[in-house]
Amino acid sequence: MYAIVRLRGPVNVRYTIEDTLKMLRLHRVNHCVIVPDNPHYKGMIQKVKDYVAYGKIDAEMLTGILENRGRLEGGARLTEEYVKENTDYDSIEAFAGAVIEGKASLNDIPNLKPVFRLHPPRKGHRGIKRTVQQGGVLGNHGEDISVLLHKMR
Repeated sequence: MYAIVRLRGPVNVRYTIEDTLKMLRLHRVNHCVIVPDNPHYKGMIQKVKDYVAYGKIDAEMLTGILENRGRLEGGARLTEEYVKENTDYDSIEAFAGAVIEGKASLNDIPNLKPVFRLHPPRKGHRGIKRTVQQGGVLGNHGEDISVLLHKMR
């Protein structure tokens, strides 16, 4: 599973890249989506790599995102009780572990919004015009995407 966070705005973005961002449901800055690890999404990520930060997410960080930023239709928070009533899992943590292992998907929770609206990072970004290798925050973080997501919790 990949976590993708949009970091750059819509000004002077090529149409094809903006279209790909819309397909990923990344309409605004600081929005995050969780997508499966397959060739289709890898190609989309490669196309928008200069506008997003992405990396492989672990079960612990997915649990934190679902607890803190998970919303249902109507704006209600995602709760342990809702997960217990509407899925086969007893807690958000068990559900997140199943999603990472591929036994479940985020669509198994009815009315869960597919986009997580994150807070701007505490202490700011290191730069949204440079890649991770150059000292910025754009591009592939690998396993270190958890650090960025923790700053944006």
